[in-house]
Amino acid sequence: MRRMEKAGLVGFGLVAGVALSLHFAALADKETLVSPLPIEELRAFTEVFGHIKNSYVEPVSDQKLFTEAINGMLNGLDPHSAYLDADAFKDLQVGTQGEFGGLGIEVGMEDGLVKVISPIEDTPAYLAGVKSGDLILKLDDALVKGMSLNDAVKRMRGKPGSKIVLTILRKNELKPLTITVVRAVIKVQSVKAKLAEPGYGFVRITQFQEHTGENLATALDKLVKENKGALSGLVLDLRNDPGGLLDGAVAVSAAFLAKDALVVYTEGRTEDAKMRLTASPEYYLRGSNKNDYIKNIPASIKSVPLVVLVNGGSASASEIVAGALQDHKRGVIMGTQTFGKGSVQTVLPLGNSTAIKLTTARYYTPGGRSIQAKGIVPDILADDPSTSASDNLFRLREADLEKHLANDKQPEEKTPNTVKSDSSTKSNTEKLPPTEYGSKNDYQLNQAFNLLKGMKILQGK
Repeated sequence: MRRMEKAGLVGFGLVAGVALSLHFAALADKETLVSPLPIEELRAFTEVFGHIKNSYVEPVSDQKLFTEAINGMLNGLDPHSAYLDADAFKDLQVGTQGEFGGLGIEVGMEDGLVKVISPIEDTPAYLAGVKSGDLILKLDDALVKGMSLNDAVKRMRGKPGSKIVLTILRKNELKPLTITVVRAVIKVQSVKAKLAEPGYGFVRITQFQEHTGENLATALDKLVKENKGALSGLVLDLRNDPGGLLDGAVAVSAAFLAKDALVVYTEGRTEDAKMRLTASPEYYLRGSNKNDYIKNIPASIKSVPLVVLVNGGSASASEIVAGALQDHKRGVIMGTQTFGKGSVQTVLPLGNSTAIKLTTARYYTPGGRSIQAKGIVPDILADDPSTSASDNLFRLREADLEKHLANDKQPEEKTPNTVKSDSSTKSNTEKLPPTEYGSKNDYQLNQAFNLLKGMKILQGK
């Protein structure tokens, strides 16, 4: 088995229904116990186990006690390690194929409440008005306080067509909001593309899935044909992309980088956790797929002027792509600082249809920068005018998560240039409608196209 197939996952939360998608490790043949078991600690564990069995107010099954003990061990490590019961493990596997049931929101925990990291585009939650930063107080009539994240996610799953009422706390709202969401089988379109105007293309990646690389190759080929020749500029939009499959990130990077260029490397305690992934077919083709779709991309794409849009909702696989393109000076990164999810989660099956998701390594850009708790700082800062200053201030990032893994390098970052939006002069109380990515009113996209056109003028001179 290739090392990459043993490596980890690149998502940053759980999804209500479930969109967290990473690589799965098949490590059943690997020796997992590398040191003697701590006798004193095990003695204390069995004492507590015995007290609960004998004296708790109600009978408790052995299965529940052991499951909660495993949950506690993993939840105490960092925000991304977790125990996956049979349902969660199955949903995780299904989610990598871009189709799953539920609401379509990426979630984490904050102060005992479920916090919305990002609603996924075109899903029931997104269309119902759920927003990044929302705190979910109640699921139907059940208070979230006291639930584990897995329990909350289970409640949000359900039969397609069934309804769930979310009671939400939202910044700047005086009272809780109630939003009814109709569950659905969610099919996420990973790649969206269009010729915005003659010579200039727009490609948006909403999530890194099993076929993202192939879909991107098809979209880029179609853009060049529709333009009847090489593009003058291209915008790659990774805003609010929560991540996904690692080989998808390598494939997207390979579309724009020279063959065999380093995309990302990882460092961990075990040999399996140490990888160097390059823009080579062995690192982005999955399973038995031998069709190198990157070869079919028009040659002009390797040199087309490129702007990559990112924001605080760009995480994990998105940050890998942005970091690789930035370090190789292949494109200009524009937007706001990314989420900072730079750790590897490996899914380890336990043999009883359950698994654990364990943090096993950190990701580093080709230039040696650690993404963890730092993220990618854009070359040019460009705020979204529909996002208020207070919204940006209180937006959740990896560094805000309790027990987050520290950045082991914290490199000095050059202060980026800033593009100020027209909203900087507007009153804090004045609210603009949320941006529809890719629309004519998309301020950041328009700034990206302005930059590309300016670059073309300079090249002409």
